[in-house]
Order: sequence, then C-alpha cells, then structure tokens
Amino acid sequence: MSGPASRVRRLVLVLGDQLWLGNPALVGFDPAQDRVLMIEAAGESTGVWSHRARIAVFLSAMRHFRDELHSADIPLTYLALDDPQCAAGTLADRLALAMETLRPEALWICEPGEWRLQQDIEAVAQATGVELTWHEDSHFLCSRTRFADWVRGRKEWRMEHFYRAMRREHRVLMAGDEPLGGQWNFDTDNRRAYPKAGPGAIPEPARFEPDDITQEVIALVRAHFPDHPGSLDHFIWPVTRAHGLAALRHFIDERLLGFGPYQDAMWSDTPFGWHSLLSVALNLHMIHPREVVDAVEAAHHERGPQALPLASVEGFVRQVLGWREFIRGVYWQQMPGLKAANHFGHQRALPRWYWTGETHMACLRDTIAQTLKHGYAHHIQRLMVTGQFALLAQIDPAQVADWYLAVYVDAIEWVELPNVAGMALYADGGRFTSKPYIASGQYIARMSNHCTDCRYRPADRTGPQACPITTLYWYFLDQHEAELKANPRTALMVRNLARLESDERTALRDHAQQVLTHIDAL
Repeated sequence: MSGPASRVRRLVLVLGDQLWLGNPALVGFDPAQDRVLMIEAAGESTGVWSHRARIAVFLSAMRHFRDELHSADIPLTYLALDDPQCAAGTLADRLALAMETLRPEALWICEPGEWRLQQDIEAVAQATGVELTWHEDSHFLCSRTRFADWVRGRKEWRMEHFYRAMRREHRVLMAGDEPLGGQWNFDTDNRRAYPKAGPGAIPEPARFEPDDITQEVIALVRAHFPDHPGSLDHFIWPVTRAHGLAALRHFIDERLLGFGPYQDAMWSDTPFGWHSLLSVALNLHMIHPREVVDAVEAAHHERGPQALPLASVEGFVRQVLGWREFIRGVYWQQMPGLKAANHFGHQRALPRWYWTGETHMACLRDTIAQTLKHGYAHHIQRLMVTGQFALLAQIDPAQVADWYLAVYVDAIEWVELPNVAGMALYADGGRFTSKPYIASGQYIARMSNHCTDCRYRPADRTGPQACPITTLYWYFLDQHEAELKANPRTALMVRNLARLESDERTALRDHAQQVLTHIDAL
C-alpha cells in the first residue's frame, strides 16, 4: 500500500456500490489535502459464499472507477485484493490499516447499503479516534429520513401508497394532479404468461464483453475463490457508467415494450425474459434512478402510447421509483431486527441442491441452474420459485437470505434482505406485505413451461408424482389455518382447504412429512 507522507485532511472512503462521481462525500474535495480510499476485501466475498460472477462484478466495476478517478486527477489510495502488503481480509481491518498509514483528520463516507458495514466502519473510526461524517446517499430519490417521516404513524406500510406519493413528489407519469392515463397501476395488464407455443423471439439484452480489466479480475477471482459457486464463463454485466447508459438505451429501444405484459412470465432456457438487467448498474450507482425513470418516460411521450404502451412504461417505473425506493426504506427501518426475523419459527437447513441445481423439480432446477450460470434470475423466479419453496419447506430464513445475497450479481443487503425475509418468506410477519406469497405448483404451470418437463404433477397433492410445491402449499395452509383464515387475502385459500375430508388431510400431512424428511432427494 502506498500513500502520501503528510497527513490527509479528509479521507473519503468510496465503497464498492458507490461508483459515481456524484458521491456526496466528494463534495468540497480538495486534491491538495484530501484523498479517496477504495478497498477490495476478501471478507466481503466470504462472509457469504459469494457467486464468482458477483465478486467479479464488484471488483471490475471498482477498478474501472479507480481509473476514472485517476483520469479526473483525484488522489487515490487503492487497496487491491492481491496486494501483498495488505494481508488483512475484512474491509474493517483494511480500513484500520489505512487509517494508520494515511492519518486522516476526518473520514467522510456516503451512507452504506448494509447495516453491518455501517457498524464496522463506525467501530474503526471510534477505535482510531478519527471524526466520522456520514453523507446522505443522493443516489436515491427517497432519503432514509424522508422514508422514516413517511412511515411515522402508519399502521400499514404499503408500497402502493408510497409509490403514489413518489409519483406526485417527483412529477413522474402525471397529468396535473392525476396519474397519466387515469390510473396509478396497470398490474392487471402486466401478469401475462407466455403463449403456449413459447415466448417467441425476445431481443437479447445488452451484453458487455470483458475488457482487459475485467479479464484480469476474472483470472483473480478464479485464483482466489476457486471453490466458490457459479460460473465466470458467461460474464456479460455492465461495469462502467458508459455500459450502464448503453444498457438503459438498449432496454428502452428493444425490450421495454414486452417487459410490461411478460414481466412475471417464466420459460425454460429463457433466463432474462424481457427484463432490463439494469439492477447491477443501478445498485452499484453507475447510473441514477432519476435518469432511468426520465429516459423511460421520455420514450413513452416521444413514441406515443401505440408504440410504447403506458402499461409497460408504468410497470417498469413502478419497479424503480416505487419498489426499489420503498424496499430500501423498509430495510433501514427494520434493521437490525430483520436479519433475525422468523415469524413461523422455521429451522430446517437449506437443501444442498440450492448450490447445485441438482433436483428433479424442473422449475427449481432451471432457476438455480441459470442462477449459477449467470448470477441472475428475475423477480418472479426469486419470489415464487426459490423463495416460495423455501417458505413452504420451512427453511431457516437466515440461511435463505444468505443464499440470495451470495448468488445474485445485483445483491446488496438493503435490497436483498427485505425482499427475501420480508416478502418471499414473510419472516417479519407482514410488516410491509399483506399476506404470505404462496401458491401451488399449478401457479408455476400457468406461468411457465417448467411442469411439462418435470417428473412431478402440479395438480397432485399426494402420491408418487405429487408436486412437492403443491404438497407443501396445502400443508402450509393446514399448519397455519387459523392465521390465514383471519387474513382477508388468504381466507379463500383456507376455505378450499376446508373442503378436504379428514382422511385426505391425514394423507396430506403424512406425505408432506415424507417430502420434508427427504428434501435433499427431491
């Protein structure tokens, strides 16, 4: 590690998901007496058993931003993973060493995306006696303070209410004081399955071939993390701002039209569907959500509702301006308790095949296989396939959340944990969701072609070919009948359960226990 001989006035720590020159901690930066610090730390990849593509995304994007800072003549100390002078493995350890060498008077940082990291950094600052200043993350359209004000006094936290407030506040898809098109939400237009003949030709997403820096990183990851899951052979992800902007333009031009109606659809060998694949560029701060929303809205106005229907545009805007901002606010409101939340008291270990995809259940096999290949699955695959199975199979929420954080290239805890623990697993008891998201295997059959190539039958609750998802769905209703009956959103499900004869219930319980006992062999 090299650094200046004189003491640094202000040390600006730039984290791996804060890769933009608009970082508020850089405001007032004086190259004559201030310095930027960036840290590659193995501990950020081994805290959970991270997918190798996820590690490569962060390291490559960081090294590209390093070069951007150099080009801007911003003094920088960069601690690389393979620097022999920096043996400490955790970010906190490496930060402490840098503080000793650089001897800053103050440490400035943009708010992090993880509660644990915030605590670690505060501990280092306290131990070294350096004044620490956190700066509000201007990348988001709703600050943590603003969200806290919004939820104060609310009995229910509902994204739809928050989304409408954000639309009004930021004047997005509005006609005066009313929503463009006369309605806020086009959900009913955006839940189509692909036609029975298949999805047809879907334009490929933007792909970015690894340049010299990325190839260097891929080789480094292979050397340092040889036993980690996932492939590096299909790396296509954006690692610069220019990549992110190109991906945004490509999505608007080629894929936004089909995103709306088919955003929930699944099909084998169709890992990306019509989705944008912008989450990496957004979550690492390479592009700003405001410019994403503005570009999509502008395209709708320029092309007109026939060429680019409002339903598709609104469906995408809701993901960025609504859900993304909402879920970040939820994370900071619920931490640190959300990390340990376990409403149903589930304790079962994560099945081994979550790390291999070697299961006879076609929907899970396909989803996990593509996850290991690309580090990606879209939101319905995450919610209603891997997430729903984990809920129905009584898997420990902490193990499930760690898996999601490990295997997806766009995973940062602020977005991953509330989506998994809060939404997919209902581990917080419904703090911001109105019901557990559960369905039988027949939902998978309706939204995909997975069941046509599966040894299990989605309509069967019991028997040798019964779909494990269907069996465990009905067993979940049976086990939580009173709670679900009291919820208007799930009461109909329980009424269907009540139609079963007592011997059918007994057979269901017996079969469900067999499924759970032999879960690793499904």
